[in-house]
Amino acid sequence: MDRPQFLMRVVNWLREGYPNGVPSGDYVPLVALLRRQLSEEEVHSVSRQLIHSGQVTDEGPEPITSIDAGVLITKVTDELPFEADVARIRKHLEAKGWPFDPHPLDPPPESPPAAAPE
Repeated sequence: MDRPQFLMRVVNWLREGYPNGVPSGDYVPLVALLRRQLSEEEVHSVSRQLIHSGQVTDEGPEPITSIDAGVLITKVTDELPFEADVARIRKHLEAKGWPFDPHPLDPPPESPPAAAPE
């Protein structure tokens, strides 16, 4: 479905639900419902860009982070990314064999303490 048709369906839906106009208290919830999500084509495009800019070492590809994905999503949508969009990007990247780090700012797990010499 092209965007003009989609927008007309949204406008018609709003007019049907609010025949006398939208009450001011309902604007925020409506805007939240209408936030832009990535199309399937955009998910593929963002994933390709992330893979293209990814680093490969002797051990294999470096994980792509949720921050990297979020920055590119923001460039496409001009809005903060939905967690669902980041999850779609993650699924696509992992299907292509690229590791994904959903929590890049978390400290690394601690190593177990070494056994004391006997």
